[in-house]
Amino acid sequence: MTTLFSTVKTARPALALLGLSLAGLAGCQTNIDAPPSASAGTLDFTSYVSVGNSLTSGYSDGGLYNEAQATSFPALLAQQFATTNKGPAAFVQPAFSGAKKDGSGYIKLQIVNGALAPVVPSAANKFLGEQVAYTGANPALPTELEAYTGAQPDNLGVPGISVLSASAKASLVPQVAGAAKAYGVLNNFYQRLLPAADRGTKDYVTYIGQKTPTFFTCWMGNNDVLTYATNGGVAVATNPFSGLTDTASFRRGYRDIVTTISKAGTVKGVVANIPNVTNIPYFNTVTVAAVAAAFKAANVASPGVFIQVNGTPAVRLATSADLLTLTAQSLVAAGAGSTPGNPLLNQYVLDAAEITTVVTRTNQLNAIIANEAARFKVPVADMNTFFTSIATRGIYTNAVNNTATFASGNLFGLDGVHPTPRGYAVVANEWIRVINNYYGATIPNVDPNTYRGVLLP
Repeated sequence: MTTLFSTVKTARPALALLGLSLAGLAGCQTNIDAPPSASAGTLDFTSYVSVGNSLTSGYSDGGLYNEAQATSFPALLAQQFATTNKGPAAFVQPAFSGAKKDGSGYIKLQIVNGALAPVVPSAANKFLGEQVAYTGANPALPTELEAYTGAQPDNLGVPGISVLSASAKASLVPQVAGAAKAYGVLNNFYQRLLPAADRGTKDYVTYIGQKTPTFFTCWMGNNDVLTYATNGGVAVATNPFSGLTDTASFRRGYRDIVTTISKAGTVKGVVANIPNVTNIPYFNTVTVAAVAAAFKAANVASPGVFIQVNGTPAVRLATSADLLTLTAQSLVAAGAGSTPGNPLLNQYVLDAAEITTVVTRTNQLNAIIANEAARFKVPVADMNTFFTSIATRGIYTNAVNNTATFASGNLFGLDGVHPTPRGYAVVANEWIRVINNYYGATIPNVDPNTYRGVLLP
């Protein structure tokens, strides 16, 4: 569930809006007792395989790195499956080498001019001292990552992948079949998983078809709405997968994915649906009211926040119905939006009409996921309802309240989209709840309080 085409910028202290504090970043920790006897019931987890995007890979804080992969929800599930004596002997994840353990690099909280601020790693700041895995070996993809050279992993999560970009079968998604086949040279996270001979020729569905699972989880579809939403409802001309995926292509592509990983319905598993992305901190941290107040506090003579009207050069004042992106933080700190001549551009705003479009398409795609789950006789982990509940009420884990508040809420990392290790533990427990209820297993829960929220500097 990540977009490969945007990053969170460093916050500037002059018009700081994030309000970061140390409160809520830690809490009392108690243990969750395991059931009297962990049982897989009729399930066989000895070859568990997970299919999905960044939320499956363990992507966190705007990057993929070894520590985050180790606390991905599939890794936590495999750990709990092992308590049944029918779990995998090993669950292979495509880790980076020890010398490059920080992978693509990840955002960190830093002290900037006496205040906490999220800082993005880059060549300019020497990647914050992180041991990153960029090789630059491919001139066509200068952000190329160190190749993974082990056996094909059991965690097949690829940050950025969508249902639309997964299948190269022209009969399913003819408009992007060629691009899907070439996805191994378009997405550096997928490219690193492929042998050199397969880059540009092996689509994701073919790749996952190489595995023979005894149980699977599938969480696909997030990027079929998220990439468009996080770019303010703007499709990128150079990215064929940056719009909202149409329902016909999604249905065909999703069925191809589940058919492939379930071996035509002969393997048991669970699929998850798509959360409402407008609930995440990425869209609820930098608010119109907070920006307007910051302008006033900085003695900027502005009646509000000026934004570009979608698809036009026109400008209007933002309202409470408009959602500003987290990436707008550094721009408004520099004065963007304070005058009609310097508006906040469309790609940093999800307006009311775009919100309706995104939510409507999410619901349509979730209906398709539910129908396909029924076709293959597997349950749906309703992550849409689950994440909406968290956004509304938070979730208690052994007397510790975790919320969707940016950074201090424990559950979401510094990119405002992806969970922290504790957030992934909470997500893992929802998968476990669905598996236990549907299949009659008694898999023990993870204790989320043993996993961290956002790291302090």
